[in-house]
Amino acid sequence: MVFEEKMIMNGEPDDEEEEEEEEEEEEDMVDPLETMRQKCEEAEHCVHTRERLEQCETRVGSRSLTAEDCTEELFDFLHARDHCVSHKLFHSVK
Repeated sequence: MVFEEKMIMNGEPDDEEEEEEEEEEEEDMVDPLETMRQKCEEAEHCVHTRERLEQCETRVGSRSLTAEDCTEELFDFLHARDHCVSHKLFHSVK
């Protein structure tokens, strides 16, 4: 009875080990698309559009009542980054 209570409270020892192994495997995996996006974000045009987005977010965040949002700046940044990614990706596929 005491052993069963310990199992209920502490769980199976094997379960914890399996969960730790799965977490380690997930941490080791790197999405190549995410790596490419990060590299593209360092390009001059992407840096400029990210700065505009951050300025807008700071401006909007500092106001309590505003109808302004940063949709255009966000789309500009995403478009610049994805344009870079698509060129690098499709160039390597050809």
